[in-house]
This record gives sequence, C-alpha cells and structure tokens, in this order.
Amino acid sequence: MLQLESAKCSFLFCLGICILICSVIYFNAKNSEAPRALNRSISCQSLPATCQGLPSSSPSTRWERTACRDFSYSEDALNCSWMQTELHFIMEPLSQEEEDYPLAFIITIHKEFEMFVRLLRAIYVPQNIYCIHVDAKAPKDYKDSVRKLAGCFPNVFLASISEKVAYAGFSRLKADINCMQDLARSPVKWRKVINLCGQDFPIMSNLELIRYMQEAEWRDRNMTPGIKQPKSMQHRTQIQHVEINGVYVAPRKRRKNLPPHNLQIYFGTAYYALTRAFVDYVLNSSVAKDLLEWSKDTYSPDEHYWVTLNHVIDAPGSNIEGEWEGNIRAIKWKDQEGTAHQGCKGHYVRDICIYAVEDLPWIIEKNSMFANKFESTSFPEALDCLEQLHRYKVLQQAMVPIKPSWQLATEVNISSVTVAG
Repeated sequence: MLQLESAKCSFLFCLGICILICSVIYFNAKNSEAPRALNRSISCQSLPATCQGLPSSSPSTRWERTACRDFSYSEDALNCSWMQTELHFIMEPLSQEEEDYPLAFIITIHKEFEMFVRLLRAIYVPQNIYCIHVDAKAPKDYKDSVRKLAGCFPNVFLASISEKVAYAGFSRLKADINCMQDLARSPVKWRKVINLCGQDFPIMSNLELIRYMQEAEWRDRNMTPGIKQPKSMQHRTQIQHVEINGVYVAPRKRRKNLPPHNLQIYFGTAYYALTRAFVDYVLNSSVAKDLLEWSKDTYSPDEHYWVTLNHVIDAPGSNIEGEWEGNIRAIKWKDQEGTAHQGCKGHYVRDICIYAVEDLPWIIEKNSMFANKFESTSFPEALDCLEQLHRYKVLQQAMVPIKPSWQLATEVNISSVTVAG
C-alpha cells in the first residue's frame, strides 16, 4: 500500500511538471503570434569631445543632441507622423535646384536597423526615390521593421524580389538588378541612381551630390571606377564558382567559357552612379543580359559587371577611357596603409576599415560622395559625429526656412545647463 501511495505521488509530481512545461510552451506560442514590440533605439550618447566641426557662436555654449529617441513601437500602432518628426526626417525639398534633379538610391541591407534608419534619414528628401533590398535571410522582425519604416514614406519601397545574399556572390549583383527593374517602372523621373550598403554614410549633401554629378566630367557619364582586369583578379572570372546556401562562395575548379560578345573584362568598385539611360541599357540590351548570365558563376561579379559595361562603346554614358576616376567612396583598405592613408583607427574587417572617430579628419578631407564602413555598435562615436556634421552642412545649404524637427543638435548655454543640473 505504501508503494502504491509513493507511485501515486511520483505520478502526480510528474504530471504537474508536464502541465507546467506545456503551459510555458503554450504561452510562448501565444506571445509569438501577437504583435511584438520592435525595440530599437537611436543612439543617445553625448557627442564625443573629439567631434569637431560644429561652430559655437560663443565660448559659453555647446552643442547637444536632439536626435535621441527610443525607437520602440508595436507593429499595429505605428504613427508615421511621429516617425517623420521625432526621428528628424526632412520632409520638404531644400532647394529648387535639388527638386529639379531627383536621384534614385538602391540600399542593400541585412542587419543593424539603427544604422539603416540613420543612413536613410541622412539621404532622405521627398523628391528622390529609394529602393530597399532586404536580404531574404534577415530575421522576420528586422524585415517587419524595415517594411513599417518604408511604409511611412511614399517614395521609399522594398524591392519586389529579395535575394538570399552571399558575400561576393551573384546574389549581391542580382539584388541591385531587382531594384533597378522596380525603379525603371517608377513614375519618378530620377536622373541617376546610386547604390549603397547598410554601412555607408554620406559625406556630401544631396545638393553637393547633384552638383558633383553635373560637373562637365560626369554630367552625361556613368561613374564606375575601375581598370582592365589585372592578372591577380582573373581567377574570379576564369574559374566557375557556386554560392553555398546563400552564405558564401566556393570555387568549383572548372574553367569558364570566354566572356560573351568578346568583351574585355574590367575590375573595379561595386559602387556606382549611373544614368537612367544606362540602367535601361542594363535591363534591355542583349550585351548586358548575356554578360549577366555569364557572370552567374563568377566571384564577386558586382566588381566587374558595372565597370565592364561602362567600357562598352555603345552603352549610354559609357566612359571607355575611364579608370579610377570618380570620388564615389572613401574606403581605407588595409593593403593601402602608408600610401592612400596612414592606418585604420578602428579595426579591419575583410581588410576594410571600420571607422573610429579618429578616422573622420581623413574622411572629411577626402570629401567623397560616401564613406564605408561604419558600425553603430563597435565605434558609435564615429557615426554620431559624422551624422551631426553632415546634417549641419545640409541645413546650412538649405534655401528654405529650417524646421526645428530637422535639427539633430542644438546650441545650448553651458552655464544654464550647469545650473539646471
């Protein structure tokens, strides 16, 4: 009888544990079905002391950030008016000159939502158009966050087709092509298209961008810096490669056929500024389509595709004599230490510098269109400082009255702050 009672107690104890476990599983499942709060935050750190460039009108004043907001909301309660105002988006054209020359942007992203918001905020104006390609592998809450943000702006949209992007894979090139197809159908009469990744940040203002691209050298030309493919890079296009699970690219040890149409292959940057006529050529010409098909099993095809087509004599806006001209990116490559720059003050990832705030003087002196790369987690001060300098310049150049919500920093009296503290 004692054994029976003991067995009964053991059974009830196990039953209780099972009920508890099932309850936890049930409530977790219920919570995952409900709209989840997307907890994001725009950096609230003070401006670093090494951030110089914002002029003070008096020794007794200093600049304090206004762009310090928690970016937390429920998917079913997003207020777009709050988003535009409290996150300091500029919702009016800042000059007639800019309004008359709309640009298109392609932004490919997969991580760091805060970084994406700050990049979009820096380059956003209502006359431009923005295609956002989110890696198909990105987490659902990340995709939802981007989709909700884009939904607050009539000229921002997600690419109709998303790729599983692999580093150095054909999928990276295809992501840009997908956006170009969407942009070609847009009613916005954009003049040139610029591609960005989520770790880029602008150096030039929108006004400076359009003026630079309308200089005599670039007015009717594409900007695709690069040279004839050197021998050290020929393995990329002479040997077949394959993408593995949308993560990385591996060689197959099989030789490729020669390029179509007897094309000379070039090597250059994956970044560009292209005329609309050239984009139409990319999407419709047999030469471009055949090169795209041939490039499917090459390594990092975005570093040969654009620059090769830009050396085809029949391509609109082609620059057949062009080499590395075009101040399109400020990048510190590790193998250029001692020549192009004096070292990375942050750290290198895949031989590219992740900038620290001490790198900013070099970046500002270069005055490229954009700089790459930034991380808001590793070296937040670099992005904080550059963001403030960029917005200050943008507002200084504006030809319309400045709205308070457009400012990312305000000048305050030091003594009043001290007393209040």
